[in-house]
Amino acid sequence: MAKIVFMGTPDFAAPSLSALMASHQVVGVVTQPDRPAGRNKRLRESPVKGLARAAGIPIIQPPRIREGSALEALRSWDADVYVVVAYGQILPQALLDLPRHGTVNVHASLLPRWRGAAPIQAAIRAGDCESGVTIMLLDAGLDTGPLLTKRALPLAPDETGQSLHDKLSLLGAELLAQTLPRYLAREIEPQAQDDSLATYAPQIKKEEGRIDWTCSGASIERLVRAFSPWPGTYTCWAGAQLRILGGNWDEGSAESGRVIVQDGAIAIGTGDGLYFPTMLQMAGKRQLHITDFVNGYNDFAGARLGA
Repeated sequence: MAKIVFMGTPDFAAPSLSALMASHQVVGVVTQPDRPAGRNKRLRESPVKGLARAAGIPIIQPPRIREGSALEALRSWDADVYVVVAYGQILPQALLDLPRHGTVNVHASLLPRWRGAAPIQAAIRAGDCESGVTIMLLDAGLDTGPLLTKRALPLAPDETGQSLHDKLSLLGAELLAQTLPRYLAREIEPQAQDDSLATYAPQIKKEEGRIDWTCSGASIERLVRAFSPWPGTYTCWAGAQLRILGGNWDEGSAESGRVIVQDGAIAIGTGDGLYFPTMLQMAGKRQLHITDFVNGYNDFAGARLGA
């Protein structure tokens, strides 16, 4: 039975760790340090740490994976292979070279499309018809290592960042469980990526959620879905932030950012078409369906957003 060190942190990684614990010897887990969370800012352990702690697996949480004590622990675990799933730190080549069979990674895209930190949001935002997961070997580059297996997943018309995250998390765990034994048995020949087909999904910044109403209605609709629930999308109205939590688009025209009534429904003008919001939230207030929002803010119709 192969000895595995697992490196991961968020909810996305937990199913993969569960799959490995069911059929392999996980000798250690590396995860990010506990972080302050919630209104009281109490330290909260990562989902991966909670799972490993419950199973009695040794855990380290180095602030920097390159520090000496972390490398010492990794060497002492003497793993056959490392498995990395959304760990959150870049691994140096010296660390990647430690295990006998290299370092396997679960990536939430069909590489080489959408290398980088935010492939899930990038796929929805770009209007891709499919996404998927790739099992690969890590090297020192940004998701540039050789490929082991892939599995595609069609995107639903109403796909959100959260729904795709959850689907790919489970799909990645399933594919990992199928791929790793075959890789360790030398039944899979790693395949180099075609770098000419690479696209990139850099880390998302909160300000990217600000809606530019001069963009097309279709692109705004995709942005709202891609950034749900994080970092969220927003605009400005009446001197405050107004969060756009859901909606759809259709043909029509109005001044960009202007709120109008179209066939009895509230719509917002865009650069191409109309955006019909379904859920809104003023800063510091609760989320409201568009009907309730308009009843509570009767000056919304006719407003100019984003100014």
